[in-house]
Amino acid sequence: MQQLDLQATFPGLTVMQNEPLAHYTNTKTGGPADWLAFPKTREEAAGFVTFAREHDMPLTVIGNASNLIVREGGIRGLVLILTAMKAISVTDNVLTADAGAALIEATEVAYQHNLTGFEFAAGIPGSVGGAVFMNAGAYGGEVKDIITSVDVLTRDGVFKTYPATVMDFSYRHSLVQENGDIVLGAQFTLAAGQAATIRAQMDDLNARRAAKQPLEYPSCGSVFKRPTGYFAGKLITDSDLRGYTSGGAQVSRKHAGFIINVGGATATDYLAVIAHVQETVFTKFGVHLETEVRIIGEN
Repeated sequence: MQQLDLQATFPGLTVMQNEPLAHYTNTKTGGPADWLAFPKTREEAAGFVTFAREHDMPLTVIGNASNLIVREGGIRGLVLILTAMKAISVTDNVLTADAGAALIEATEVAYQHNLTGFEFAAGIPGSVGGAVFMNAGAYGGEVKDIITSVDVLTRDGVFKTYPATVMDFSYRHSLVQENGDIVLGAQFTLAAGQAATIRAQMDDLNARRAAKQPLEYPSCGSVFKRPTGYFAGKLITDSDLRGYTSGGAQVSRKHAGFIINVGGATATDYLAVIAHVQETVFTKFGVHLETEVRIIGEN
């Protein structure tokens, strides 16, 4: 009945039932969503949020699912994937992007407008919304360095705009991780630059990623946060865990901070590798590796 009500409320939109999220995650793993929808506008997203609240349906919102593991039991209730909301625009030196826009695409648009500051994100495979949620960063840059404001939708269906100053950005953390608000878009203030210089920096960072990271395999990106005073990849390497495998999930031999799907991996395999790495590193060095990757869904 909920599916019929949902479809009647949003004519022309498809709501999928028991859809495997492995079709959408970068690891190619994950159980089914009870209901899955792809809003194309902020108003559609608000409609889904209101519907879920009024029908007491759990609501989960994800972006590009690049730094995400969905357990094999899947996700109850309604899942919204925001990748159909992907507009990007530039006015003067301000780049505005919807939550579902690819972060890599945002950096390309900045380059096309001779704007500098976004180069650090040139190869990060997530969405703008996910990058805001996680305060994504690489090679010395972070989202918090360039973001001006964030447009959100509360779980009560209210649109709000937060200035960056209230977003509580810190290492892989933001306000919306705490209050549950849904990122709909963001504004980034950049600086005028030279196209050739911007392109050269983006190309350099992408070449460094290709040389160091196992981009040829499905993965969830960087698995662990950087522990204070250490590097996760070095701790894992020094624990002789490169190549450690459970099922189809393996600690990358190329970069030990990544766990790759070498064929037929399940989310359970990923979680087993993560647990083994954490246990081994703690036993050997007394350091707890905290996951950067989000782990959601039911066992």
